[in-house]
Amino acid sequence: MHYSREESLARLTETVEQGQPIIGAGAGTGISAKFAERGGIDLLIIYNSGRYRMDGRGSLAGLLPYGDANKIVLEMGHEVLPVVEDTPVLAGVNGTDPFREMSVFIDDLKRRGFSGVQNFPTVGLIDEESQFRQNLEETGMGYDKEIEMIREAADQGMLTCPYVFTEEHARDMAEAGADLIVSHMGLTTSGDIGAETALTLETAAERVQSHHNAAKEINEDVKVICHGGPIAWPDDAEFVLNNTEGVVGFFGASSIERLPTEEAIENQARDFKHIDI
Repeated sequence: MHYSREESLARLTETVEQGQPIIGAGAGTGISAKFAERGGIDLLIIYNSGRYRMDGRGSLAGLLPYGDANKIVLEMGHEVLPVVEDTPVLAGVNGTDPFREMSVFIDDLKRRGFSGVQNFPTVGLIDEESQFRQNLEETGMGYDKEIEMIREAADQGMLTCPYVFTEEHARDMAEAGADLIVSHMGLTTSGDIGAETALTLETAAERVQSHHNAAKEINEDVKVICHGGPIAWPDDAEFVLNNTEGVVGFFGASSIERLPTEEAIENQARDFKHIDI
C-alpha cells in the first residue's frame, strides 16, 4: 500500500507524540519485511545491500559493481511490497546513477507502491578526504546527486529519509526537503560479517547530536534518527537516544535483519543436533 508523504509523516509524528521511538527496518527478503512489520516497525526500507546481506555478504557489497542497484530495488519491490500490510515502504535509490532520468524513476517508484526513498547506495560512506571520493565528486558522481534525488522525491510528494554523514550533509538534505534525517555512523558492527572498526558509542552520540542540531538549523520540523557503526543492538540504540536531545529513533538494517538471523539459525541448528536418539 502506498502512503502519501502527509500520511507517512502523520504516522511518524503520532509515534513520537506517544513517547515511542521511530524504528525503521531494512528488509532484504519478504519474510524479513513480514515479521519486522509484525514486530511493530514504523518504516521498511529495501535496497541492494539488503539482498547481499541476506546472501551472506557484507553490506558494503552494495557500493561495488556487483549489480545494478536501482534495478535490484525494483526486483526486491516485487518480493517485499505484496507481503507488507500496513507499513510505508521506502526504496533505496542510487542517486548518482548516470543511466536513469531520476524524475521518471521516482515517479515509477510511486506507481509501484513505494511510499518514500532513501539515498543508498551512497558515496557518503567513502572517506571525504580520500582521492577516490574527491574524484567521484569531481566527475559528477558525488553526494550532490543524492541531494538532488531527495529534492526530486520531495517535490513528487514522497517521504524522504536520507542518510547523512556530516553536519553539512544534514543542512543540505534538510534544505532539499528531507522529512527524516538518518544520522549514519558507518558500517554496523557485530555478527559474522559486520565491521570491526567503528566509533565508540559515546562518540557516536556526540556525532548524531551534531547532525541533529545542523538539520534543525534549517528546518525545525525535520525528524532525526540514528543508524550504524556501534549502534548494533537495542541497548546501543537506547544509549544513544538517552544521551542525545531531540533524536527520536533508530534505523536498523543489519541490526534488525542480519544479526537476529545469524543467531537464530545457528542456535536452532545446534538445538536440533543435540537431540538424543
